[in-house]
Amino acid sequence: MRIVVLAAVLLVSGAAARAEPPAGAGSCSGCHALGPNVATPVPRLNGRSAAELASQMQAFKTGQRPSTVMGRIAKGFSEAEAQAIAEWYAAAK
Repeated sequence: MRIVVLAAVLLVSGAAARAEPPAGAGSCSGCHALGPNVATPVPRLNGRSAAELASQMQAFKTGQRPSTVMGRIAKGFSEAEAQAIAEWYAAAK
């Protein structure tokens, strides 16, 4: 019972989402900085809605949104992986 309660608290607080990034999320941080003190022309992903991030990943994957690198990166993720990455970044404020 205590484990269930602890898991629920972690999920509600968002600590579980921030603790361990999903597979593939590390490839994003090479260009998309998480920290506010990093100057970069590449947009930050943290705090954006998961729906927006997943939609953009899909647009890059299909070629609907032109890119130099993102199309190739997005093609490497399944829909479930892209959704997990989007949700993780959305939870990172």
